[in-house]
Amino acid sequence: MSETPASDRDLDRRTRGLPAAWRRFVAIFVKEFIQLRRDRLTFATMIMIPVMQLLLFGYAINTDPKHLPAAILMRDDSAIARSALAAIRATDYFNLSQVVHGANEADKLILSNRAQFVVEIPENFGRDLVRGLRPALLVVADATDPTATGGALNALTGAMQGALSRDLVGPWSGLAQKPPPFDLRVQRRFNPSGQTSLNIVPGLIGTILTLTMLIFTALSVTREIERGTMESLLAMPIAPAEIMFGKIAPYVVVGFAQMAIILLVARFLFAVPIEGSFPLFLALSMLFITANLSVGYTFSTIATNQLQAMQMSFFFFLPSILLSGFMFPFRGMPEWAQWIGEILPLTHYLRIARGVMLKAATLGDLVYDAGALALFTFVAMAVAVARFRQTLD
Repeated sequence: MSETPASDRDLDRRTRGLPAAWRRFVAIFVKEFIQLRRDRLTFATMIMIPVMQLLLFGYAINTDPKHLPAAILMRDDSAIARSALAAIRATDYFNLSQVVHGANEADKLILSNRAQFVVEIPENFGRDLVRGLRPALLVVADATDPTATGGALNALTGAMQGALSRDLVGPWSGLAQKPPPFDLRVQRRFNPSGQTSLNIVPGLIGTILTLTMLIFTALSVTREIERGTMESLLAMPIAPAEIMFGKIAPYVVVGFAQMAIILLVARFLFAVPIEGSFPLFLALSMLFITANLSVGYTFSTIATNQLQAMQMSFFFFLPSILLSGFMFPFRGMPEWAQWIGEILPLTHYLRIARGVMLKAATLGDLVYDAGALALFTFVAMAVAVARFRQTLD
């Protein structure tokens, strides 16, 4: 007769004297912990996901972003104009680190996401103010993300009430009374009414594609292995890259079908426009779909079963949805979180989708995000092919 394993003997000794039902319960209880210890990926996922959520929500999420990138179009260099500019800086919401010299240059900064605001101080601002002519101070805001701009614009309105109190003294003291002796004109571009659907719906395209493309392809290779059909596939005279592209291509078609459905719903139910080039949007969307499919395919070559493939997909999807700027303002996150977000393809695709759909941005305006997305796709595909070769060996 075969010997009883030592672990079973220890379990029998510990449960001796207990009722039979309790002994069976303890046996199953201990067995599950042993199985959990062997499945290290599942155990790590159970521990790391709550830790990741705590860290991200505790440190990285901020719905009131400050030090937002802003550009200044200074057409007047009077002391009063400089005081108004100092009051804007004092709010801590505006990082006036860029100087532009014309409206076209300011528009390019807004379209390329390099500036959230452009502050324009008109010619003869100081002279017209002391004459009582109420000159206009113009602030152009990229309102595609109302949450990111709302706090800054509210703070600006309050700060400008007493902005010139130090300058308007003596014979000009009468101008210091409320309301302020100038008009503050805020131009909310691309989403003047602050509709959340114009911000959320373009982001949903990237979020849904990320989730579905990851899951579909993460299960592709592991499903073949679990069903025992991978050996038949490997016996065929097909190169690893050909197998990978052949398995990815159908999901590209599925991704475009999903995107078409979302765009139709966005257009006819939520009145979300596509102001820019539709072919450009499709080309960059295909690049994004390929990037996510490559990541999912890499997961499928690492996982030993479909459960592990799903766990790795969720582990990638969670930081993508939290750090990309979809749920919370990207510029409100600390610098380390923004660096992580810049690695994720969803971050760049959100800027591309909102830029093309709402701003009519061109490829020249989106060259940074398109280049980052292309680089990620190249690296992800190279890793996927390398991992698949290891799987074959």
